[in-house]
Amino acid sequence: MDVAINILLVLHFIGLAGIIGSWLAVIKQPRVVAGMLHGAILQVVTGIALVGLREAQDTVELNHMKIGIKLLVALVILVVAIIGLRKEKQNPGTTSALAHTAGGLGILNVIIAVMW
Repeated sequence: MDVAINILLVLHFIGLAGIIGSWLAVIKQPRVVAGMLHGAILQVVTGIALVGLREAQDTVELNHMKIGIKLLVALVILVVAIIGLRKEKQNPGTTSALAHTAGGLGILNVIIAVMW
């Protein structure tokens, strides 16, 4: 089970890198890009899977408040990325606020994960 958890954790970090890295890549001309959406999907899926596997272990005590807040933030990032990509297809270059929202919330999720 430890191998599965480690693989999911690596994928979770890759999803995080997809969100924040995509934002930083376009920060001079901010817009929502597909990497943000793919990273958000990967974050939500692997996060839920990690919690499920950790719950199956008897030796681990989870902070459900932290997990719930992180899930909520990840879902908001996912919704922002979906809306942003749809808007970007209709009017290119009009999603700078959504891009900054997704990137900022990605950083917030890191802060919650590390500090709390």
